[in-house]
Amino acid sequence: MNIYLPIAEISINIFLILGLGGAVGMLSGIFGVGGGFLMTPLLIFLGVPAAVAVGTEANQIVAASVSGVLAHWRRGNVDIKMGTILLAGGLVGSTIGVAIFASLRELGQIDLAIKLSFIVFLGIIGGLMLIESGRTIWRTRRPGGARRRLHQHYWIHGLPFKMRFRKSKLYISALLPFSVGLFVGVLSAIMGVGGGFIMVPAMIYILGMPTSVVVGTSLFQIIFVTANVTFLQSVQTQTVDIVLAGLLLIGGVIGAQFGTRIGAHLKGEQLRGLLALIVLAVCLKLVWDVVITPEDLFSLEILR
Repeated sequence: MNIYLPIAEISINIFLILGLGGAVGMLSGIFGVGGGFLMTPLLIFLGVPAAVAVGTEANQIVAASVSGVLAHWRRGNVDIKMGTILLAGGLVGSTIGVAIFASLRELGQIDLAIKLSFIVFLGIIGGLMLIESGRTIWRTRRPGGARRRLHQHYWIHGLPFKMRFRKSKLYISALLPFSVGLFVGVLSAIMGVGGGFIMVPAMIYILGMPTSVVVGTSLFQIIFVTANVTFLQSVQTQTVDIVLAGLLLIGGVIGAQFGTRIGAHLKGEQLRGLLALIVLAVCLKLVWDVVITPEDLFSLEILR
């Protein structure tokens, strides 16, 4: 059964959209990511205009993240203090990112910018996470392997404005999580993602947070940043398709509950390795779409 999407201006199977929303919601619960890194490219593959996919997916991420946070909150795996600092940076970054998005759209370069951004960041993050998780699994299986510290200390850990985050067992500068949130906020606006595929490894390897706390805290921050992106995109660029968003919301909320239960049975290094494989698979598909010769060498787009 097909349904017409008024902003995207295409007809699409309703059960396909519900299924995609459920699958991405499940990933949100398992890995602590909004799932936009996967859903946005999938919507583009289905024929949804890139600008509409970005604007609409941010809205779907809100519901999926809320559902996931509630499940992690009940388990005590959310660091509210850390999440608040990340959120402050994310709100500033997402506001800047929407302004950049609007400018690129007026120049007619937004589709290329979105695809290239996904290729670069998914390739780098997926590769690094896969290498690290593989090394961790190998060390844990070696008999008598040396125990490694949770994270290494660099010069950035000597920055001022230090705060104690008891839930994460950290004493670090507030500038670190604020900067991470700022950077991810910009990406959320431009790429239509919650930023979890960057936020999660940054919280583990830069901030040094325990993996069990990272997932819930990441989702907590994603809720408010993507809500801000959705509001600004709807006002400034009019790229939020409410019909498409509603269908994705239904599937996302249900899928996140199942994902949280699945993630509770997996080890941290297993979660990172599986997420890395998914990220790299999406990256390769985008590279293929960019380098192959399109069937239609010319396209026309009417800017509203």
